[in-house]
Amino acid sequence: MLKNKLTLYIFIALVLGIVTGYLYNARVIDLYNQQISAADTRLKAINTQMVEMKDTTVAQYTALKKERTNIAQTRKTADATREDKLELFSILSKIFLNLIKMVVAPLVFTTLVVGVAKVGDIKSVGRIGGKTLLWFLSATLVSLLLGMVLVNLFKPGVAMHLPLPDSHLGTDIKKAAISLKDFVDHVFPRSFTEAMANNEILQIVIFALFFGVGTAAIGQQGEIVIKFMDAVAHVILKITGYVMKLAPLAVFGAITVVVAKQGVGVLSTYVLFIGEFYFALILLWCVIVFAGFMVLGKRSLTLVGNIKDAMLVAFSTSTSEAAYPRVLIELEKFGCNNKIVSFVLPLGYSFNLDGSMMYMTFASVFLAQSYNIHLSLGHEITMLLVLMLTSKGVAGVPRASLVVIAGTIAMFGIPEASLGLILGIDPLLDMGRSATNVLGNAMATAVVSKWEGELSLNQDSEDLGD
Repeated sequence: MLKNKLTLYIFIALVLGIVTGYLYNARVIDLYNQQISAADTRLKAINTQMVEMKDTTVAQYTALKKERTNIAQTRKTADATREDKLELFSILSKIFLNLIKMVVAPLVFTTLVVGVAKVGDIKSVGRIGGKTLLWFLSATLVSLLLGMVLVNLFKPGVAMHLPLPDSHLGTDIKKAAISLKDFVDHVFPRSFTEAMANNEILQIVIFALFFGVGTAAIGQQGEIVIKFMDAVAHVILKITGYVMKLAPLAVFGAITVVVAKQGVGVLSTYVLFIGEFYFALILLWCVIVFAGFMVLGKRSLTLVGNIKDAMLVAFSTSTSEAAYPRVLIELEKFGCNNKIVSFVLPLGYSFNLDGSMMYMTFASVFLAQSYNIHLSLGHEITMLLVLMLTSKGVAGVPRASLVVIAGTIAMFGIPEASLGLILGIDPLLDMGRSATNVLGNAMATAVVSKWEGELSLNQDSEDLGD
């Protein structure tokens, strides 16, 4: 009953946020939105003129460069003022997200240690881990491939015919490291406390795997550790229940800010791209649910119904991490064994972000199409394989996908500055892919539980989170 009320409150907050955001957009920050839009238009025109000028020593080029600096400063000032006007709404979602981040790292660690330790020996861990990675890699490949096929079918960027931006122009997005050295450095923690402090989920997962295997190996002494970790996990879940009561306020604040900033103009400008991407997400949902149906039968549909409030939270806050504690609770209520949930779900948040995977190929090829950059079949296959590697361990937080894209597109002659095309609408797209990430991880956990014979037929009616 409480869960149904929470879902209702989240939905009401979603609607109220849209209405409030629209009114705020029209009556409070419209002036600043116009200033930012005018600045963006002028900056685009200046950049085009600068690209077309072959001689960079002439006075006109210097004047344009100075004008660009002044306009960029004006835009920055307008943006800062707009942020101040929306600060109250931003604080609502910020409080919730900070509280969620507060519990995610210790929850991942304690539940994964308990899960691995309960699984027992290395052989069992390897067997379950092998099945889990098989699903994850298959889901990643399907997501990336589906995004690539659909963007080539729809061709949303072909009609834009944009000139290539100047090579020295960039964005404020840092590129993701692609080198093997940096990748290994990111995966394996130098310090457990540093990984916990920075919410580096993949590093926490690696340490928890070692810790869990070591705990199981010491036998009876390990039972004390398992009981302690299990108790801590339940305490954190109880705290999560309290935090989740703030979810409607967070949803209201997050949606209000997005609508107030973007308004309806951005939807009309990019309606084709946004519509086709969300259609692609719906197809991916169908693929995920169908794959789950092949293993779970009709219970796969029941699972989707059970996690709908968690997906709404992820959709509204643009982060799948916000839904992690609730998904864990719902999976155990669904009938998944605690040791499987504690093992598979944390891994999923590092290796199985299906919505983000599809967006990476969809957005990368869209950018190439927008600037008339031809990518051969070989280039696109190479891009797919590169993204399979660089995307592992990407955080389930806003704009994480853009970081990976920024580090990948340069390899294929796509300028980094092209990311400016999707920066404005990325919050709208991030909502859909975050909700998809939640669905993919929940379905993966249920499927692995079924494969291991650890999925009970009867649902537990106890609400562990309240």
